[in-house]
Amino acid sequence: MISGMVMVFVAIWIYQSAMKAKVDNVMMWVAGGAVLFFTLVFLLQYININILESLRASEGGAVYEATQGADRKNEGDFTGFSGILKSLYEELSPSIISFIAIAFLRLKLITKESFSVANLFSGFKEMFKNIKQSFKTSE
Repeated sequence: MISGMVMVFVAIWIYQSAMKAKVDNVMMWVAGGAVLFFTLVFLLQYININILESLRASEGGAVYEATQGADRKNEGDFTGFSGILKSLYEELSPSIISFIAIAFLRLKLITKESFSVANLFSGFKEMFKNIKQSFKTSE
């Protein structure tokens, strides 16, 4: 759910950056960026699931679930402060890492600016201003 919302913002961000940079085939860049973002999120979630499964298997959790017929709830794995951090990492890391990868590709392939943190996320504030303006009605 979070990744889907971020993907919509990434598509708008790429569109506005490509229009500003006057790049040919703007919609191809938008579609390619959205597909790449989705693919990266999917791969990173798959890696996170495998990491969780390997940790639980080393603790004997997977064997218990297989023999006792328990469902896949991790009641004990995500309790306490470390559980909250683990849960936040598993939920947010694919979106954040994919967003940074797309920002880097946008910087190098679309805007062709030099690498800096300010250039990496440039245009993001303007994107939200334009979205906010689109909800205002003219009377």
